[in-house]
Amino acid sequence: MKRLSAYLPLLLAVHGCLSLSAQATQDTVTYPKGYFRNPLNIPVLLAGNFGECRPGHFHSGMDIKTQGRENLPVYAAADGYVSRIKTEVGGFGHALYVTHPNGYTTVYAHLNDFAPALQRYLREQQYRAESWTVDISLPPEQFPVKKGGQIAWSGNTGGSTAPHLHFEIRDSRTEHPLNGQLFGIAYADQRPPAPLKLAVYRTPFTRIYGETPRLLPLKKKGDSYAPAAGDTIVIRHAGATGIGVEVNDFMAGSNNTLAFYTAALYLDDQLQCRVRLDDIGYDETRYLHAYADYKTKEEKNTWVQCLFRLPGNRLERIYEHLNAQSGLLELADGQAHALRIILTDAAGNESVIRCHLLQEPVTADTAVPCDRWLRAGEVNRVETVNLAFTLDADALYSDLCFHLDKKPDPQSFSDRFQVQSPSVPVHRFFELKIRPARPVPFALRDKIVLLYHDGKKETGRAAVADDNGWYKASVRSFGAYRLAADTIPPRIVSMNGKSSVLSAAKEIRFRAADALTSVKQFRAELDGKWLLFEQSGHTFYYRFDGHCPKGKHTLRVTAWDESGNKAVLTYPFTR
Repeated sequence: MKRLSAYLPLLLAVHGCLSLSAQATQDTVTYPKGYFRNPLNIPVLLAGNFGECRPGHFHSGMDIKTQGRENLPVYAAADGYVSRIKTEVGGFGHALYVTHPNGYTTVYAHLNDFAPALQRYLREQQYRAESWTVDISLPPEQFPVKKGGQIAWSGNTGGSTAPHLHFEIRDSRTEHPLNGQLFGIAYADQRPPAPLKLAVYRTPFTRIYGETPRLLPLKKKGDSYAPAAGDTIVIRHAGATGIGVEVNDFMAGSNNTLAFYTAALYLDDQLQCRVRLDDIGYDETRYLHAYADYKTKEEKNTWVQCLFRLPGNRLERIYEHLNAQSGLLELADGQAHALRIILTDAAGNESVIRCHLLQEPVTADTAVPCDRWLRAGEVNRVETVNLAFTLDADALYSDLCFHLDKKPDPQSFSDRFQVQSPSVPVHRFFELKIRPARPVPFALRDKIVLLYHDGKKETGRAAVADDNGWYKASVRSFGAYRLAADTIPPRIVSMNGKSSVLSAAKEIRFRAADALTSVKQFRAELDGKWLLFEQSGHTFYYRFDGHCPKGKHTLRVTAWDESGNKAVLTYPFTR
C-alpha cells in the first residue's frame, strides 16, 4: 500500500474546496455520499446524534445502538490507516482513529478491545510506559486498513452509560467533527422533530441570568405546532424579544431523543435566524453554554436552544443567518407579527411552529438594580480581603450582575464563599484564591483542598499555597467554595469475594475512591512487577492474561489522592 501521506496535501486542498462550497450554500452540503459504510453489520439505530446538547458540549457523533450487547465486530468505514489509539478513564474510553485519503478521519469509541495486531501493539506500549492511559499517534504504513475490515469490538468503556458505538466523521485538516448523518450512511427515519415548548426572553442581554423566560407548551394543530394557550403571544416588556425552542427528535424504532439539524426563525416571512448543527470543533464545543439556555437547564433540567446569539458566543459556523440584532426581534410597533419556526432533521423531515407575537405598549422598563457588573468581552477582576480571582475577556457570555456572599464555617479553614450562582456558566478556567480565616498548622499546609458545592453535591481538588498566604486552584464554575484539610487516604476494597483462589475467575477487581478529592494515581504490582489495571469510574480491573501465570502470587495495590495521601493493599491469591 502506498503511503497515504504522499497524497494528503492534494486531498486536503480538494476537501477544503468542498468545505468552502458547503459553507457557501445554506441548504446543500457537499459531503461525499456512499464513501463511508456503516461501521457495524446491523442496521443503524441511533441512541444519540450530532449536535445534541450535553453537559459542557455538543454531542460530536452518532451513537449507534448495539442491541444492548457488547463485543459486536466493528469495521473500518473506508480505506485508510489507523492514525491514533487512545485509552482514557472517561470520555471515549478505548478509541481508534482511522485517517482516510479523502481528507476525513473516522473515530470509533467506547470499544472493548481492538483487532489482534492493534491490541498486541497497544499492550506493548502500555507496559513499556507502565500506564494504562495512553494516546499514541501512528504513521500511515504501520496499520493500513481496508473498507469493511474488522478493527475492533464494540463495548461500554469510558463515559458510556450503556453498550453502543460512538462513531464520528471528522475533517482531517481542522479535526472538527462533522454531522455524520450527512454522509449517506443508510438509516431509517420518517419522524419529524417534535417541538415541546417555546421560550420567550426579554432583553437586554443583562437579564439573561437574572430572570426566567416564559416557557409556553406547544400543541400540534393541523400540520403545525402552536402555543397550547392560544395563537397569539402577548409581550409585556419593553425592548427586543428573544425566542428559544425546546425540541426533541426521534427515529423509527428508538425512544432516544435526538437533535434537530436546522432551525430557521421567520418574522412576517423574513428570515431572522437560521441554525445548522454541523462542523463544531472541540475547541469551541463548550460554547453550547451560550447557544442553549444554561440557567434554565440547571434549574428546570430543560434544554432550550436559543434562536439568538449572546455577545460572548464565539460559535460562528452554526449561524447561517442572523439579523442585525443577533436574532432578537423588534416588535414595539403595536402590530401583531407572524412568527414561523421551521425545524428539520438530517433525513429531511420537517416540523413548523406558527403563532403571532403582539407587544403591548410599555412606557418604561425597570432597569436591573446592581451594585457591580462583570462585563462580557472584558477582563474582570474580583478581589476582597480573603477571596480573589480574575476572569479572562472571553470567560463570560453576557454581562453579569455579580453577587458574592460569605459566612463563617467552623468546620473549614476559611469562610464559606458563595460566588455568584452555579446556574451562571463560565467558559474558561480561572484561578480562584482564598485566604484561610484561621492559621493552617505546618503539617497540613500540603493537605489543603478547595471544596466546591454546586447546590447538589460537594467535590474537591487540591489547593496550592503561594508566598502571600493564599491557597489557589483552577476552577470553571461559580458556586460555594471553602478550604478544608484532607488527611484521609483513599479507600481500597477488594471486589473478588472472600476466596483467594481465583482459578475460575477471568479478572480481578478493586474499588478505590477518595472522600474529598479523587484518586490521582493507581499502581498495581504483581510479584514486584507492574501490572496493567484498567479503570472504569472507581473500579480498577485486570483481565487475566500471560502476565499472570498459574500459581501463587502477591499483588500490591497502591492508590494516591490529590493531596498525596497514600493507601496500600496487599492481596495474596492463587490462580
